[in-house]
Amino acid sequence: MKVAVLKESFPGERRVALVPGVIPALTKAGLEVEVEAGAGLAAGFLDEAYEKAGAKLVSREEAFAADALLTVRTCGACGEGWCQDRDRLREGLILIGLCDPLSEPGPCREAAEKGATVFSLEMVPRITRAQSMDVLSSQANIAGYRAVLLAANTLPKILPMMTTAAGTITPAKVLVLGAGVAGLQAIATAKRLGAQVSAYDVRPAVKEQVQSLGGKFVELPLETGSSEAAGGYAKAMGEEFYAKQRELLGKVVAESDVVICTALIPGKKAPVLVTAEMVARMKPGSVIVDMAAERGGNCEGSKPDETVVIDGVTILGPTNLPAEVAHHTSQLYAKNMATFLAHLLKTGLPDVADDDEICRDTLVARGGELVHPRIREQAGLPPLEPPAEQPAAGESPESTES
Repeated sequence: MKVAVLKESFPGERRVALVPGVIPALTKAGLEVEVEAGAGLAAGFLDEAYEKAGAKLVSREEAFAADALLTVRTCGACGEGWCQDRDRLREGLILIGLCDPLSEPGPCREAAEKGATVFSLEMVPRITRAQSMDVLSSQANIAGYRAVLLAANTLPKILPMMTTAAGTITPAKVLVLGAGVAGLQAIATAKRLGAQVSAYDVRPAVKEQVQSLGGKFVELPLETGSSEAAGGYAKAMGEEFYAKQRELLGKVVAESDVVICTALIPGKKAPVLVTAEMVARMKPGSVIVDMAAERGGNCEGSKPDETVVIDGVTILGPTNLPAEVAHHTSQLYAKNMATFLAHLLKTGLPDVADDDEICRDTLVARGGELVHPRIREQAGLPPLEPPAEQPAAGESPESTES
């Protein structure tokens, strides 16, 4: 089986789907690995390193002749670059990468109509045996780290307490909203830099995790019993809940020098946690890093990939923090990808094992159809009819009733 790594076409995307270090294991498993020339340069991986690891350098056209294409971004996650790639698809081609299928199901449907088989790595289930394939967690971990550095560089203060002959500088106060993977890493990074760190999450179960990293967990008198969905993700709540939450959070936000917003609901618009009124109450020079800006933002006034200053408060809206440290995020992504690919091969790729949870949950398109129930719903399609039962051996498919 021949797999090819594409050079990313999304603006500003510097990551690469495979790094040279994982290629020997794939070739040992019987795969022929091809890499589009220049695919790893932006992440610091030279073409010569891929060739030395056993991969063959090819053009983009040649890459599309492979059995499977490995990408960081494809379908809905690829932006305008998808239009060109879509026209190169053919029946039976396998696409594996980040597809953004819950927010942008249209491109996945287009891939299905071309006859391609699509696996979306965002959909890897959060179960024990899939942890090493969890792309969202590996990338969010680095994004949380990067968000704190971005805030520290923007804030006109230092983060740690410092005692000098000229006096004592008090530590900056950092508030992290959302204690998922990105939020927990943000807490840990801010704490290592010496800040006074607090965090809030709608899921009370994460309190111990926040405290284990040295952060103070902000507890609000809210009913949060139904706040966690399957897989450990936060669940969307009603507007009345969010209104009460914003009211109670206002005082904590106003006292903070830095607010890191990380709250996302898969496939949904990001909940607004920091209103314009709350921003107005913050001290001039304070910084908000809204990691949810691409999904509408946790902070009113944030704009994707822009810096906005409101009432002296700087609001940053980065949308692709992992690409800013592409060397290490590519290493992590490549390990996730290689493990996922090995699992697909073990279960019979190019055939797809419908009885395997990992294969079933990540499979978006096959045989000309969108096949994932949640993504069909997002695309406005009716549920697929279950396959007709086959007659038992020796039975006629015709009815024998008189």
